[in-house]
Amino acid sequence: MTVAPQRRPEPAELDAADRRIVNRLQQGLPLVASPYAVVAAELALTEGELLYRLERLLEAGVLSRFGPMYHAERLGGGLTLAALAVPEADFERVVAIVNAFPEVAHNYRREHRLNMWFVLATETPQRIHEVIAEIEAATGLAVFNMPKQEEFHVRLHLPV
Repeated sequence: MTVAPQRRPEPAELDAADRRIVNRLQQGLPLVASPYAVVAAELALTEGELLYRLERLLEAGVLSRFGPMYHAERLGGGLTLAALAVPEADFERVVAIVNAFPEVAHNYRREHRLNMWFVLATETPQRIHEVIAEIEAATGLAVFNMPKQEEFHVRLHLPV
């Protein structure tokens, strides 16, 4: 069986306001009663326009996720990086199964024998092992658990 190579999606067309929004929101939201109003004012937009544009960027797939980042361990939870070696013919089925778990924070395809990498964030550290066992049972595949040994803070900003 031959698998067709995956095509990269066409680059999104963003106007200047969309670019300002994406660049600004990578810095986070201010901790105030109306954070979107504050950011909108910084960007010379109305709060409604900012929210409309955010929704449009999410619906178009330009943004895959927009939300807070939590430090699960500081909140008493668990966090780990995990990977699967998924047969190509089964990839989409396994993606659907893994992504259905609410503990899956991110899921990425990789060009490697371990071709699916995902982050698990759980309410308790012990829940990590339970979720891994559940994913293994649901997919029929072994999950490679790669817990953090040392933490590095890397400020990632992808200007558009």
